[in-house]
Amino acid sequence: MSATAAVEMPEISETGLTVKEVSQRIESGQSNAVKTSTSRSVKDIVRANVFTLFNGIIFVAMVMVLVTGSWRDAVFGFVIIINTGIGIFTELKAKRTLDKLSILVASDFLVRRDGEDVEVPHNEIVLGDLLWIRSGEQVPADGQIIQTWGLELDESMLTGESRTVRHKVGEQVYSGATAVSGMALVKVNAVGSHSYAATLTAQAKVYKKTVSDLNKGINTILKFMTFLVVPLCILLILSQIHTVGGWDAALSTGEWRQAVVSAVAGVVGMIPEGLVLLTSLNFAVAAMRLARHNTLVQELESVETLARVDALNLDKTGTITDGGIAFNQLIMLGSRWRELPAQPTEGGSFETLTEQAATQALYDCCNEEQPNGTGQAVLAGLKAQGYEPGQVESRVPFSSARKWSAVVKPILPPAGGDSRSESEGGRTEITPSHLAMTAPASGGETWYMGAPEVIISALDGDYSDVLQQVSDYANDGNRVLLVARSTTSLADTDNPQIDPQAKPVALVLCSEKIREDAEQTLAWFREQGVRCRVISGDNPVTVGAIARKVRLTGEHEPRFMDARELPEDVNELARVLENVDVLGRVLPNQKKAIVQALHTQNHVVAMTGDGVNDALAIKEADLGIAMGNAAPATKAVAQVVLVDSKFSHLPDVVARGRQVMANMERVASLFLVKTVYSALISLGVVLTQIPYPYLPRHITYIGALTIGMPAFILALAPNTRRYIPGFLKRVVTFALPGGIATALSVLLTAWFLPGIMGWDVTKNVDLSALRATSAIILFLMGVFVLARVAQPLNSWRGILVAAFAAAGVIGAFIPFVANFFALILPTGTTLVATLIALGGSALIFVICLWLAPLVGKVSGKLLRQHGFNI
Repeated sequence: MSATAAVEMPEISETGLTVKEVSQRIESGQSNAVKTSTSRSVKDIVRANVFTLFNGIIFVAMVMVLVTGSWRDAVFGFVIIINTGIGIFTELKAKRTLDKLSILVASDFLVRRDGEDVEVPHNEIVLGDLLWIRSGEQVPADGQIIQTWGLELDESMLTGESRTVRHKVGEQVYSGATAVSGMALVKVNAVGSHSYAATLTAQAKVYKKTVSDLNKGINTILKFMTFLVVPLCILLILSQIHTVGGWDAALSTGEWRQAVVSAVAGVVGMIPEGLVLLTSLNFAVAAMRLARHNTLVQELESVETLARVDALNLDKTGTITDGGIAFNQLIMLGSRWRELPAQPTEGGSFETLTEQAATQALYDCCNEEQPNGTGQAVLAGLKAQGYEPGQVESRVPFSSARKWSAVVKPILPPAGGDSRSESEGGRTEITPSHLAMTAPASGGETWYMGAPEVIISALDGDYSDVLQQVSDYANDGNRVLLVARSTTSLADTDNPQIDPQAKPVALVLCSEKIREDAEQTLAWFREQGVRCRVISGDNPVTVGAIARKVRLTGEHEPRFMDARELPEDVNELARVLENVDVLGRVLPNQKKAIVQALHTQNHVVAMTGDGVNDALAIKEADLGIAMGNAAPATKAVAQVVLVDSKFSHLPDVVARGRQVMANMERVASLFLVKTVYSALISLGVVLTQIPYPYLPRHITYIGALTIGMPAFILALAPNTRRYIPGFLKRVVTFALPGGIATALSVLLTAWFLPGIMGWDVTKNVDLSALRATSAIILFLMGVFVLARVAQPLNSWRGILVAAFAAAGVIGAFIPFVANFFALILPTGTTLVATLIALGGSALIFVICLWLAPLVGKVSGKLLRQHGFNI
């Protein structure tokens, strides 16, 4: 804490808190300090990713194999390390982002204590402090205004309204607002976690994992398989012990090791471990690709969420518009003025000179010490036209409380000339009598600039036609200001009043800058069947006009509504929203309620925004999208950040999400086939008490060539298919025929081939031959399934299938590969038997594919008859 002498503050009688009172409040926890922690610690994150059911099953299986000494059959365990590492890294990154979240800018603030003004850090402001709020500062804590010197606050980060608010004595100000002009003395009545900004921050910081339809489907598969894995594993071990002569023989001869390895082969095959890994990697690759287009994905699962979105809520400012204001034009309220230039110019036009005078006056009104956003836009526009500051004798700065500003300029010559008035562009213009000017009185003339309805309400006479023009322009999305002229000078600049005899001269049209890519991007979403709504804190008429300009609803007129008329009941709100395209005057909690209401109708909702007022809604949405210039709080809770704030990147995000969803559906089907046939083969082995027909290393080799590596390539291939609900159902429907066909082929071979060939499977040589043949059949069926998944095959996909099929065959001829994976090439009569078995397997595959649709129709009909909705 330090005294300040740099700035002279107004003299006030209040002394503020004493040092003792401040110490007591700090000790009792009544300071502005806020704890910064998320709901999940590093320990929680590590525990959640390491101690999963999937990891547990794979780890136990790996340990069991390592105990037997067959380390080659335990290579499948590496997937635990990779998959867990990706999960921990992603969530720690999210935690770091959330921990850095802070709506308030950390800086020193001026408070009054013991009769002196002292600067203190943000965290040392206490309850009951007298706090100075000065122009340019962000309000650090909630408080009530004790005295004010024209304080105006920009509360857009809190409310969404892009206008300043002038506050009076006794009114409440909230943390997170920014002072744009004036200053005030405020008594702090809410600090720390009780302040408005801290409340928003706390709600935004609650950890919420993105719900991925893809991960939900995969987790459902995993949960279902775990019910089979544990009992089947036990039964498999018992059955394999039985095949080697029982426990006594197994323990005495060491055959128990082979029994454990065989059992693990069945268990590992049932768990689609590669699918979990590939999903994480695919999300990560998609995120990296999006990063090249200035799109930051903060939660990997969110890559696919936008592919499912059917309701997109757009914040106007920062999304459709870039937040800036542009000066469009000055429209004279009459074609002629009865006024001459100070010195007549040869060939000079009265009309041109009059418009120049009004434009110069507009420039001078805006050219104050700290012009607001509209003033800055007007100055920029007029400077581009060559205007420079004119002579000003005195000035009344713009105030949002008055809603007008004024300048007193030197006197001009008496009026004269033509008094005709014309109508331009179909607009109603005021009559010549409105424009009749007399010579200004001594002391100069006064030009006013501000809100039309405010200025006109102070004038004598009927100017309803001007107000109608203002309304027409406003309905077109313009911000309209009025320029008026009085022939008298302002008598009192301390308590300024508009001269009732002043005359309206011109209308000033400004508008928010619409992003060049907005209309094209919205058209793309319309074509894709995504319902877009604009939700803003601004006037609904203005927002509706902007929505019309960007063709939010195509050829139809957008329907707009004031959010103050929205019902509080969520279900009733959902009904109202179906018939509304644009909402104005929306509060932060209402934005969140709108998302919740859409969820009740089973919509998948995305929310874009850039202000603190958008943070809660972005958190509530299925997918939160923040602009790069957004508030830190908003960017921290969003899953996707458009770094360069370009709305046109959203179609890229959608396309990438669709690629992930469509391609992962392909590869999920591929992995699930292995799960199905492994479970059925294990069940067949248990029921018939035969040796397991292949080794874990066989399934590792075959799975890598027919599932793992092809799946990775297929997952990264271009695919823009629209998402269709029913991911899990389609995957299971696809996987069952292939899985059943593969299981039948392997089991029939294991049951009948030893008898045909005269093999004694209790002997290692004959058992190895059987397993080699089963592995070949398994490989062939894997190629069939891969070919079905990769369709159409008349492109690079056909080459892909052929390449991996050839790689599998070639690998068997390489000694090192053949020895490592226990691959044996059949010869002589074994070759003939293998070829016959392969032919039978192909026939079984075709029959299963033919029967699958018929079985599906019959079973579906039976289920519907019994009241099941499928």
